[in-house]
Amino acid sequence: MASLEQCRAALDRLAQNLSTSADGTVRGAAAVDRSLSCRITDLDVTFVGRLVDGTLTDVTAVPGPPPDRAQIRLAMTGDDLVAMVDGELHFARAWGSGRVKLEAGFRDLLRLRTLL
Repeated sequence: MASLEQCRAALDRLAQNLSTSADGTVRGAAAVDRSLSCRITDLDVTFVGRLVDGTLTDVTAVPGPPPDRAQIRLAMTGDDLVAMVDGELHFARAWGSGRVKLEAGFRDLLRLRTLL
């Protein structure tokens, strides 16, 4: 089971990947300003922050479910988060099989498919 520190490091790597590799259609998809929550189900913790122009900002960990309803909401195990960021788990397959849950508005879903 991935630790809280490993999950935080994975989110930091995801933020770095978004900010440094976003170009072309990916940059267009990343050019949003949305609240974001990522619930790590096996650790009973939620990372909350903002996705702003392809960068995750103001990321903090809160115990339990998210305190507020974010515009983009993810839920998964810590191992799945680490595997996705490391490229070992394909987001679409994980989402399709129910390992990763994603809730967002339709326009955000269309943008996020390019990023994830």
